[in-house]
Amino acid sequence: MRKLFIVFSEPYRLLRKIRFALERLLSIFPAFRFLVATRKDEYPITLTVWYRQRFLGNNAGAYWPMHYSSSVSYPKNILVGKGVCPGYMPGCYLHGLNGILIGDYTFIAPNVGIMSANHDLYDLRKQTEHSPVVIGKYCWLGMNSMILPGVELGDFTIVGAGAIVTRSFKEGYCVVAGNPATVIKRLEPSECNRYEKDFSHIGYIPISRFNKFRKKYLTI
Repeated sequence: MRKLFIVFSEPYRLLRKIRFALERLLSIFPAFRFLVATRKDEYPITLTVWYRQRFLGNNAGAYWPMHYSSSVSYPKNILVGKGVCPGYMPGCYLHGLNGILIGDYTFIAPNVGIMSANHDLYDLRKQTEHSPVVIGKYCWLGMNSMILPGVELGDFTIVGAGAIVTRSFKEGYCVVAGNPATVIKRLEPSECNRYEKDFSHIGYIPISRFNKFRKKYLTI
């Protein structure tokens, strides 16, 4: 059994070495520096992620890395902060028609849905207008949770797994859970850690050029 494991693991190790070498080589070029610059981030951009997204076209419109099983619509209406990559985990769905803003250092688990619009009840061909979905800094959206249109979550809002958030919790510093979500715990603001990390990129875009990118390509 051990010999069989070695036989199958050797090609995988070789592929990892080849990928690592390619990442080092490509990072010489400014357009690919994120391959090395994001390696120690929570959501590193690997050559595999880049290839699937930019070359094969999975979520090609997003300016941040996404898992191939996640999907996004209207990415130009979505603004993400430092250390934030919605859909990096598998099975997520982001509908950005009316806008989505996500603050720095917010964690988003697998199978999370963020909806900024919905179908009109009387004409399913139409989509409703809402205020943008706003998610603060240092939030955590648990697995299988859903954020519905017009919702605003303040900093340090933790959304429990499977929760359906139908209304805003602008004050933040709380844990919400259930369907519809309600506050089940209040957090002590003085104990919440507003840490800062040295990020060089927001998604694929260098932070030094992000404001220019936002003015040119984003609507929000």
